[in-house]
Amino acid sequence: MAITVTFSGKASLAGADPGYRIWSYTIEPNPPGEIPANQRIALGLPRDMDVRDPSEFPNTPALANMFLVREAGSSRQYAGRVTSSAGTQTISFVAPAADGTAETLLVKLVTGQSPTPLPFATVPGGTPAPAQVLTAPVNGPPVHTGRPLTAFAGTLPYASELFGIYQPLAGWFGMQSALRVAHGATDRALVDLSHESFSRAAAASTLDDAALTALAEHFDAPIRGVLSPVGLVNLFRQYFFEFDTFLGPPAGHLWLSPGGTVELVETSTRRTLVEKTAEQFEETTRKVEESLTDQEDIANAVKEDNANDTKLGISASGGANVGVYHADASASFSLNATVKRSSEETHKHSRTQSAKVTSEIKRNYKTTFKTVTESTDLSSRRYLVQNTTGKLVNYELRRKMRKVGVQVQHIGGRLCWQVYLPGPGRNLGLGDLVHIVAAPDLTALRKPEPPPPLVARTTAFTGTFPIRKVRATQDPPEANMEFVHHTAPDAEGITDHDNAIHAVARIDFTPSPPERGYKLKDARLVSVAPGRAFVPDLIRTNQEQTGFAVFAKFFHSGDLSPISLTFDVTWDPPQTNDAHDRYNEELKAYQAQVAELQRTAYASAVRDRLGLLSAMRPRPSQDLRTEERQAIYGSLIQKLKPFDLFADLYLGSELLRQIFDVDEMLYFVAPDYWRPREVTPPPTTAPAPAPPTHTSLGKYPVRDPSVLADRTVVTWYSHTDKTNAMNPDGTVSDEWRVNYLITEQTQPAPSGSSLGWLIQADGDARRNEFLNAAWAKAVLPVRPGREQAALEWLKQANVEGQAALGLPYPFQDGDPEEYRNKTVGQVLNILALKLQKDNTQIANTLVAEKVFETGFDPLDGGFRPAAPYEVFDQWIEVLPTDQVVAVEVSYDPRTGQQL
Repeated sequence: MAITVTFSGKASLAGADPGYRIWSYTIEPNPPGEIPANQRIALGLPRDMDVRDPSEFPNTPALANMFLVREAGSSRQYAGRVTSSAGTQTISFVAPAADGTAETLLVKLVTGQSPTPLPFATVPGGTPAPAQVLTAPVNGPPVHTGRPLTAFAGTLPYASELFGIYQPLAGWFGMQSALRVAHGATDRALVDLSHESFSRAAAASTLDDAALTALAEHFDAPIRGVLSPVGLVNLFRQYFFEFDTFLGPPAGHLWLSPGGTVELVETSTRRTLVEKTAEQFEETTRKVEESLTDQEDIANAVKEDNANDTKLGISASGGANVGVYHADASASFSLNATVKRSSEETHKHSRTQSAKVTSEIKRNYKTTFKTVTESTDLSSRRYLVQNTTGKLVNYELRRKMRKVGVQVQHIGGRLCWQVYLPGPGRNLGLGDLVHIVAAPDLTALRKPEPPPPLVARTTAFTGTFPIRKVRATQDPPEANMEFVHHTAPDAEGITDHDNAIHAVARIDFTPSPPERGYKLKDARLVSVAPGRAFVPDLIRTNQEQTGFAVFAKFFHSGDLSPISLTFDVTWDPPQTNDAHDRYNEELKAYQAQVAELQRTAYASAVRDRLGLLSAMRPRPSQDLRTEERQAIYGSLIQKLKPFDLFADLYLGSELLRQIFDVDEMLYFVAPDYWRPREVTPPPTTAPAPAPPTHTSLGKYPVRDPSVLADRTVVTWYSHTDKTNAMNPDGTVSDEWRVNYLITEQTQPAPSGSSLGWLIQADGDARRNEFLNAAWAKAVLPVRPGREQAALEWLKQANVEGQAALGLPYPFQDGDPEEYRNKTVGQVLNILALKLQKDNTQIANTLVAEKVFETGFDPLDGGFRPAAPYEVFDQWIEVLPTDQVVAVEVSYDPRTGQQL
């Protein structure tokens, strides 16, 4: 004979504290007669386990015939039942929900007698024993997490957040996307794709065109969503409800001796992950996903996360930005199917997002307690705590927690037109940071004094012209004789009137230079001694420029004494001299010192600018999104103009606004490091606005741009630097990279810095992605009630054409039966009619606003795939507050456990 006891499981207890569960155990006797009818059997559990008396729950069928016995002085309590028949029995009791283990007895209870142990095993065929370790509730009371959700039915939401899921509807080949693909393709058949292929509507609708057929063969069905001009946005609203508050984990501890007094100063601070303080922290974290800690409420944190999430398309609705996530393309045009898939995507995103922002808010709070004797901090909270008892008193300082409920509701769907646009951020202007750098202080440097300049100089020189006969002649010159015959300017001799007496016509002079290094340039006769006559024929400077020769053209011999001649001598200065060499050396050293100061000042200016850039406060995200949306819309208008959709851009814009809700246009960008190669655009009849050049002027340009030279900063500085690359053969070669600059004081560089992105100083992560995007996908929602008009407009050959609309619709599981045996175009028309009906019915609008009237309605199970306009998702988030409550506690001095 044997008895086996096994744990059967836990069940919720309706109407009771959610921290408790019904615990059930199965007792199987073998043979069945081991436990007869009308016998009291029970499980012996530890006395300190919080087991509730089943009589407190008279309307719970699982607790019928159950009892609880506690005997004074016993270490056990007995939860059992009265058997109604022999054989297998179930014992159930109410205890805390948390799992644990406990040494458990199985006993038979007889009035007036001690409990009789019944040996049992925990598995069939196991070894029986009077006590076994079984899965059991933890000892002590349950953790209190507040009242059940049903107690908050009717609570109105204190905040809400709108977002959506966008799905392209694959099956239609739009002209705008198809032409871009074709012009960038190398397949010859695709290159032949042109506007004419779409202008033949009948052939295009069934792909009876070689180029369109090649396009369909080039793309598999699952990825044809990129070519489709239409998609569906399902809109959802998150509601936030305020539920219970409760005391969370301890934030500190305080003890007072008998008669003791303590002044408690509570300093509540909120730490942000982006810190700029004079204090030093061991850990500083800054991530785009974790920049939420400025917020104290989950609703605000979700809004901020949506504003910062670079994976969202942004639309404007009612003056507020609405985040729209991009889902995979759908081959099914069923509204219910797309709502179901969108709700599943929404559940995954919303649940992950709220968990993330909640954990950030939890890390956001830090409370510091100090025990002081005197404080002058008037802004702190101060408490005077006294112990008037005769025993030691302990207080736990526990943080007050909030329980916030979140529900998600589908509030409608919108048909959309999607179109791709290249280089969306090309024409957006950037903010220039004006930073004036002070000139370096040069007062400590001595600038050398320049010596007098080296210039040409003129000096006076007096020499004598001797009266001499020419060698090898017979007669010397006589007194008072005139010599007049000089055959050539540089002839050495001169004769008298009769050509009988020959005299020397040349004399060489070597005057002294004014300073060393001067070279003689020329000489000019300025005077002859009084009473004498002399006319020069030529004054010639020697090659060394140290002297000159004078050749006489006429002279009078007089008394035969030498003739005194006075000259003005012009000297060329040397290239340099000792004074100038010394000055140049001193000037070189001075300029090196100035350059070093300027380099230091410039490096300091770069550091300052990096710090200013990294601390630059981003512009409001709503303003940035509005600019981006307007830039995309302008590009869209220019993209459509070449196809002669409208002769006037302004009228064309109004036409679009009548059909599409341009103000709610959303867009997705491709912020990739690569750039698609240049493609030839379709022929245009009017050029798009030219991108800015160096001559472009804004609305209010600076009067004198030169004043801003080297004084503005557009973005983070870059620097081309060399590193070593290890080649496969083990050798090292140069490797150049375009790096970005940082300092020990700058905030971490924005996302994209390592990729060489253009970074806007006062932009956010989404703006930087927009500026560097190779292309953007604009999605224009159709105005409610204009769905059919939008389809007809899009089918025009000059807009998107009708390619593939005549093909059979691929019927999907879950599609409405009316889609069967229809073409793609016919199913689109059915979808447009349904959306047009749903979006214009006031009843649907009222259903979408119902939560604001009726409040919180608990959702069984927490999640269900959404049907249109239903609340389909629900969960609870626990958030900390900045409030701390002192709770008196006691501890067992032997075990250290809290009592």
